[in-house]
Amino acid sequence: MDASDLRTRLLALYPALASLPRDLVDRLLAEGSIQSVPAGTVMFDERQPCRAFPMLLEGSVRVTKQAPNGRELQLYRVVPGEACILSSSCMLGHVPYSARGVTESPTVLLTLSAPLFDRLVAEYPAFRAYVFGLFAERIADLMQLVEAVAFQRLDQRLAALLLGKGRVVRTTHQQLADELGSVREIVTRLLRGFSDQGLVALAREQIEILNPQGLRAIAGQ
Repeated sequence: MDASDLRTRLLALYPALASLPRDLVDRLLAEGSIQSVPAGTVMFDERQPCRAFPMLLEGSVRVTKQAPNGRELQLYRVVPGEACILSSSCMLGHVPYSARGVTESPTVLLTLSAPLFDRLVAEYPAFRAYVFGLFAERIADLMQLVEAVAFQRLDQRLAALLLGKGRVVRTTHQQLADELGSVREIVTRLLRGFSDQGLVALAREQIEILNPQGLRAIAGQ
């Protein structure tokens, strides 16, 4: 990706940057570091310092919290055009990461150094509004996650999760368990129950939704 293509893609994905002076965008591109990393790369981990602000151009990053027993709970995903609220809070508060971020697919990102990020937040209202607007959106998402974990049964959460992934869900039972903060054996048992009810058809690393209305009824109970 040459400099012109990079500028075009960056401004298309992150419109807040379009209001910045052209020379500052040029500096951002010159000082920022372009990284291409394969799927499964740990981008940051708990207790690590935050030294750069990532802006995704391709791919996705899954952010999770791990319990002492090894179980994980997915907090959110970051895709191109979005930014990582954890990275933002760590940069602003000068504190280490409190969760782990792992790429789900081959990922390309531009990282901004801490001094450049601090200057953008301090001096440019559009960028500052973008960062704090992200906080509002992510906090709302995390509150929904807390509500689901605290007040919904696992079968309700699993039904809702499947409905959000299309007619054919290509995933493993372990991946679903990780997203729900549960264990594979329980998710497998629930999926078999869904299959017995004619709601889904199970295959290797694939779940076909046969009765979305039935799943919606479970999710809404």
